[in-house]
Amino acid sequence: MKLTILGCYSATPRTDTNPTSQVLEINNHMFLIDCGEGTQVELRRNKIKFARIKHIFISHLHGDHFFGLVGLISTFRLLTRETELHIYCPKGLKEVITLQMKLADSWTNYQLIFHELTSTESELIFEDDKVQVFTIPLDHRVYTNGFLFKEKAGDRHLDMDAVLNANINVAYYRKLKQGYDVVNEDGVLIDNNKVTTDPNPPKSYAFCSDTAYNEAIIPIIKGVDVLYHESTFLDQHASLAPKTKHSTAKEAATIAKKAKVKTLVLGHFSTRYDNLNDFKSEAQTVFESVELADDGKTFNFD
Repeated sequence: MKLTILGCYSATPRTDTNPTSQVLEINNHMFLIDCGEGTQVELRRNKIKFARIKHIFISHLHGDHFFGLVGLISTFRLLTRETELHIYCPKGLKEVITLQMKLADSWTNYQLIFHELTSTESELIFEDDKVQVFTIPLDHRVYTNGFLFKEKAGDRHLDMDAVLNANINVAYYRKLKQGYDVVNEDGVLIDNNKVTTDPNPPKSYAFCSDTAYNEAIIPIIKGVDVLYHESTFLDQHASLAPKTKHSTAKEAATIAKKAKVKTLVLGHFSTRYDNLNDFKSEAQTVFESVELADDGKTFNFD
């Protein structure tokens, strides 16, 4: 599982920082999460192939999380994209994007499919044979969702020495990987557990931005491998968090601790702060395993 941060700062873009956008690579999928201004430039800077992006997840309709979307859609058109593009977003975004394209007479030459969200309960919004994606209802000034990405359990691994010793025909290898007992060349039923080992543990990633401190999300994100949680403020400005429906670094760490996640990644930093290490220091007074997001930073979670 690989996470590439394209932007992780709040409010307005600057010459050296970008608003929220990131790419999650999980089980052969490449998901774009939020699309602030400058996203397509950062995709190029990080050498991420546009054609691999087939699903985009937008958390809410504040500009620093989606103002780059229409530009990216338009660029896909200019690049003569043919593959359909799915966008999972709050209700209303389809109207915004459609109007922009209508007035510019710039309809896409590929299928653009909006999955508009309205539920205030967690729901499954994407599923295939490898990955599931659920919403994480958040507490912000407008309707907002985070997203939980969960790998499905993969195939079992063949213990080739055991398989060969058991005299199993190669035609049954796929069945073994799927967990079935099979009959060998001598007509003997072979116990799957004796010739295979467990699959790699499935990975999970929870994206939570923007939100006030909200313990209601804890059951949804319980035990995830990685939690990205906004941390707009340090303690010195904690009084601003409830007013703006944002979180502090310590509040993000408290959620991580109570949800028993493995790793917390902090992001959505207010640009009023010069030293991001202060966010990590404050969070680590509550929860030890903390990483800092930064534009262009890549995390590999094996």
